[in-house]
Amino acid sequence: MEQQPSSQPARSRRPSGRDAKIAARTARSHAFVPYITRQIPYYEVLGTEGLELLEHNADTILEEIGIDFRDDAESLQLWKAAGADVRGERVRFPRGMCRTIVQRSAPREFTQYARNPAHNVVIGGNRTVFAPAYGSPFVRSLDEGRRYARIEDFRNFVKLTYMATSLHHSGGTICEPVDLPVNKRHFDMVYSHIKYSDKPYMGSVTHPERARDTIEMTRILFGDAFTDPLTGKPRTCIISLINANSPLTWDATMLGALKAYARANQATIVTPFILAGAMSPVTVAGTAAQTLAESLAGMALAQLVNPGAPVVLGSFASSLSMQSGAPTFGTPEPALVLYVMAALARRLGVPFRSGGSLCSPRVSAG
Repeated sequence: MEQQPSSQPARSRRPSGRDAKIAARTARSHAFVPYITRQIPYYEVLGTEGLELLEHNADTILEEIGIDFRDDAESLQLWKAAGADVRGERVRFPRGMCRTIVQRSAPREFTQYARNPAHNVVIGGNRTVFAPAYGSPFVRSLDEGRRYARIEDFRNFVKLTYMATSLHHSGGTICEPVDLPVNKRHFDMVYSHIKYSDKPYMGSVTHPERARDTIEMTRILFGDAFTDPLTGKPRTCIISLINANSPLTWDATMLGALKAYARANQATIVTPFILAGAMSPVTVAGTAAQTLAESLAGMALAQLVNPGAPVVLGSFASSLSMQSGAPTFGTPEPALVLYVMAALARRLGVPFRSGGSLCSPRVSAG
């Protein structure tokens, strides 16, 4: 006896969570935007009078106290030729000198080129570029808990960053792979960014020679596209973090890396790393004035090396517990410093970089 076909329509299967994940992966490439174009107003915590006072105080620091440029005769000679007062390793600057040098030639915005042109980022203006965290020596896993990072962790973080549509940039030292020797670690780290991602990335700064290695690896990666045919200059394909040795000191390692990248027309993020109360005054205003002074000196030096080299004003400020001496994160004062420094960068006419989004649980949520 033959089975009669059912007259009832076949019931469609309800979409499952797996289907949703497949659809999300399929649509990922269409959802990606290379950077955010900001449409909301800036959050200002100071008016014009307050910002002008901070600029005045930063110029006073540069003029009366000065900045040390340690173990770097070339930088001292550049400053002397530019008209600064050089006595030993201490450099004092005529009022407004550093600001004038930066505003004369530093670009207000620039493009950092990626291996995949669809992932080029415009840095500056009303654009926001998100990158992963930088510099963590530790990672945390379910199996091993908190431990020192290894190169395999670094590669995995690069891959995760590449897959994340909310992150526009591959970053730099996402974690510190301590299982590799320091003198060759940078090769593996930069190569991981090159191999496992096609987003823009950051270079090595732990020695001037390692900065030059990063430039040569990038030159090989980009080939003929490394040079702009219209200008004959290298395209900006690397951005790197250059930290002042606060308070009021630039050391030979950071200066050497800054000069190597500037000469190759690669971007530098000139960033004092400050724990207020130990490396700067304990107040927000004092920390902001010192941050501006140190960063102005670094950005101006990059312009003396190569006028027009892209620079970014960076700020990392946190506070110190005056009771225990321990660094603190997630407190209001560092956030105020970031808001103020962003406003000062806009007035100076250069892009701004910051961290943030930290709070104070036992396991950091930042």
